Amino acid sequence: MTLEELGKILAEVNEKAPRKKLVVWIHLFGIQFHDQIKQYGSKAVVEASGINLSYFAELNKGVNLAEYVTLNNPFPPNL
Repeated sequence: MTLEELGKILAEVNEKAPRKKLVVWIHLFGIQFHDQIKQYGSKAVVEASGINLSYFAELNKGVNLAEYVTLNNPFPPNL
């Protein structure tokens, strides 16, 4: 997956996340795509998405959580 594709998916997550669930969805995105994100770096993915750079920390948390959790359902749903 390219950096641009990751950025596009993260931008869609930003647009379609339910109200007050954006940070959770960013964490889930980081868990789902942790291997691909590690190739480019969390900051580069956030920059490619065009969302606020402050979400870099939240994405990084999701990437780090991936070592300890598995998702029951594929994420993101219906984007």
